[in-house]
Amino acid sequence: MSWSHPDLSLQELMKLVKGFVDILILLSGYQSSGRLAHWDSQNIKKAFQWGLFFENFMGSFSSSDDYVDSVMELDGAISEMTSAASFPKGLAHMSSVTLGTARRFVLEHLIHSLPLRDAHFRALLTATVEMDLEELSGSDSDFLNVYLNKLKLEDAPIQEGIEPARKFGDCGGDGLTKYAVHEILKRWSVVSLMETVETGLDVVSQSVRHSSWSEFDDNLLKEQLKCENTPVTVDWLVGCLTWNRWKSDSLSYFLDKRTVQLVSGASLVFSTPKIQWVQIFPQLNFNDLAGGSDDGLCETIELMLLGCIASRWTSVIEHLVSVSYDSRTILEQYHEVCNLLQGESTTLRSKQEAISQETDILEYLSGMLDGHVHLLWKICPALGAVAIPFWTPLFSLYLSEIEIQVKGDLSTMRCCDCAHNRKEHTDCELAQRIWYLYVFHVYGSRPVAHS
Repeated sequence: MSWSHPDLSLQELMKLVKGFVDILILLSGYQSSGRLAHWDSQNIKKAFQWGLFFENFMGSFSSSDDYVDSVMELDGAISEMTSAASFPKGLAHMSSVTLGTARRFVLEHLIHSLPLRDAHFRALLTATVEMDLEELSGSDSDFLNVYLNKLKLEDAPIQEGIEPARKFGDCGGDGLTKYAVHEILKRWSVVSLMETVETGLDVVSQSVRHSSWSEFDDNLLKEQLKCENTPVTVDWLVGCLTWNRWKSDSLSYFLDKRTVQLVSGASLVFSTPKIQWVQIFPQLNFNDLAGGSDDGLCETIELMLLGCIASRWTSVIEHLVSVSYDSRTILEQYHEVCNLLQGESTTLRSKQEAISQETDILEYLSGMLDGHVHLLWKICPALGAVAIPFWTPLFSLYLSEIEIQVKGDLSTMRCCDCAHNRKEHTDCELAQRIWYLYVFHVYGSRPVAHS
């Protein structure tokens, strides 16, 4: 097998292909520094012209059977390039076939990878129309009418939704504009479905947020009220109310629209090899992102913790929904959690089941938090509890800080004055954090007592 194209060597062509890959990465919306990549109509046309070059080049291959071996050699070189650990996984399907329709490949990235804000949308449509008109002007003097006729629909009036996408999708090689409309309508359909799902999620989230404690254990409450020991009943009632309020708080966080969006983003970021995602975070200036505060860094920590639980999102929600009132005191729950570090315990996610992706994230996060564990106190306590496994050094650091506060010693992360005022931790932030650790790491390992 040997390369036989008369105009370009395989090495020269692969340099151009790598340049095209760089353009596609920028088309995804960000520069290598992590800053936004802005595209105007002229630069979009340049990207289309790159695509047109590859289409014409691959067209010269298909015109002769003599180039079959060269196409196979090209595919082999592209496969070697895309299999590298540092190569963007979103472009891993690139091949000679992709290069044969390179302008459509560019168009898909412009439509589906970026937020379609007004300026970007206008630039995209302007570049698309101009490319089609320039191509027609070289072959037809009445190119404007030819262009307009190509845009006319063949059948009855278009209905909303999927139908127009189907019609435009059948237009074949009739130009970029029709294909652009097809892809825009496809995106619109997906966005419409997502908005419907988000609306349903908002309803569920609001329902959980405003739910009454009496709806959870109504039958149990009636049984307790029959008891003659009123003080015990009151204690049980207060404990049950607090338990279910914390449960509702955590469900509200996990079902919140912002959290779901972050989970989706985290799932995408950490689905790439570690060699790729570790290059993102050092380039971010957290102080710039947050106006000099820790907010930018805290959002990154939150993103990483959500990445740890993205693959078990459903089981986390199901576990929270399933927990019912346990009458153990906060200190009893705290001692149960401490026992995890000294023996075996049933957990929501066992150490043996931990995936390498999760381990990589936690190792990187531990390095980020070196000397700054107090930042975990700014993260939702339910997220910190479920995302950090008890066998990790980070869990030990987190628990040691809780121990300092339980004892009433001075702490940089002090969240309540219960011990200082000789009060028992029952309904403070520290008690809530202990409760989440108990629920996610201990609860369920044995039958739960309700009274």
